[in-house]
Amino acid sequence: MKLLICTQAVDRNDPILGFFHRWIEEFAKHCGQVTVICLRTGEYSLPKNVQVYALGKGNKLTRAYRVLSLSLQRQSAYDAVFVHMNPEYLVTAGWLWRMLGKRIALWYTHKHVDIKLRIATFFADVIFTASKESFRLKSHKVHVMGHGIDTDFFTPDPNITRGDWFLSAGRLTKSKCHDLAIRMAASENKELRIAGDGPERESLELLVRELNTDVRFLGGLTQTQLRDEYRKAAHFIHTSETGSLDKVVLEALACGLPIRTNDSALKYLEHAAPELVAREHSLEKLIPKILKTLS
Repeated sequence: MKLLICTQAVDRNDPILGFFHRWIEEFAKHCGQVTVICLRTGEYSLPKNVQVYALGKGNKLTRAYRVLSLSLQRQSAYDAVFVHMNPEYLVTAGWLWRMLGKRIALWYTHKHVDIKLRIATFFADVIFTASKESFRLKSHKVHVMGHGIDTDFFTPDPNITRGDWFLSAGRLTKSKCHDLAIRMAASENKELRIAGDGPERESLELLVRELNTDVRFLGGLTQTQLRDEYRKAAHFIHTSETGSLDKVVLEALACGLPIRTNDSALKYLEHAAPELVAREHSLEKLIPKILKTLS
């Protein structure tokens, strides 16, 4: 298969989207040619059968024009389209890809539903999501696939001695409820390290001062830095209220980090072994399943 991938960023060091670099590498193993359209690039190193086009700066109309132009200019270079987490691409070019006879897939794992997602659902031939809670529109197009965790990268390291602190990870937003993790750590007199950044940092720092507790804000981390934190902490504290299975929980579990969660639907992970992630959520198994369904 020749594949067009549309995503937000191609940057192995991006603290939020760095993981997708490995997704592109894995797609390249199974495709004859991969074309990537993204909003921006950072550091990347991809196989020779991958070409990356950044839309660059400009307003929404300028970027939409570039997406349509590249889709037309490169139409012989792809048989199918895989849109990752950005319904806007389907709003812009879904009609064109349909006219060109391309199979279209959307990967979406978020509780948010808006008009853009509804339009994207209309144009998509198939929709992939990680869990049944990760896509909130009812559609016969939806396929629950599990998360794509790089279980060759996120692994335990028996040579690293674990510390006595807790770890929480994810964007510093209200829905992630890092404040609950802070209160839990304070009640047990444990140090808490929080990986991630976001708009709630100031209010969380204020809470730390009020409770006079030991919290380290690590900021946005690369995939390698985050893996190191998973390997060194005593427990991963999951307090998110997003209503879906967060990727960071599975990454932590894959690294052998014990999980503590306040989500009753995820309590089984507190007793799970790293092998569960390799069996049910590995990237190596996910990509071939995606391509088989999309073909």
